[in-house]
Amino acid sequence: MMNRVVLVGRLTKDPELKYTPNGVPVATFTLAVNRTFTNQQGEREADFINCVVWRRPAENVANFLKKGSLAGVDGRIQTRNFEGQDGRRVFMTEVVAESVQFLEPRSANQNQGDRGGNAGYYGGGQNDQGHSYSQNQNQRGNNNNNNFTRVDEDPFANDGKPIDISDDDLPF
Repeated sequence: MMNRVVLVGRLTKDPELKYTPNGVPVATFTLAVNRTFTNQQGEREADFINCVVWRRPAENVANFLKKGSLAGVDGRIQTRNFEGQDGRRVFMTEVVAESVQFLEPRSANQNQGDRGGNAGYYGGGQNDQGHSYSQNQNQRGNNNNNNFTRVDEDPFANDGKPIDISDDDLPF
């Protein structure tokens, strides 16, 4: 049996960070994920998927993501039910994130307000894989793109230099 979910989308609002009675951090957020096809009117629709992340990654999500941030989520689908305030049974389906990747530098979203902290931070996940975004990381690309390479660009294109790889570096 397999239960695996991989999503890439934008947050619909700022994440909500709470703590359990035992002090364990938990963050919830909704990810808007575009569908790969258009409807009859030619418009692209999106699915709004509830996500939850626990412990240190929850704190990272709350501190460094905000409404409109592009994020990748790797996790599993979980269903649960509970009694609502009106006494009726409420069923909920959500993605329990094992890893949340911050897919753009914070400076790319500054027009929506900055919460302070390290403006170059991106990354994150269950293994606390925070990374520092280097302004010089992608100088080979176009300089008007905030110094980061688009996902669909070839990082070796137009470099003009041969790639020197030793036989010791190859995995086979």
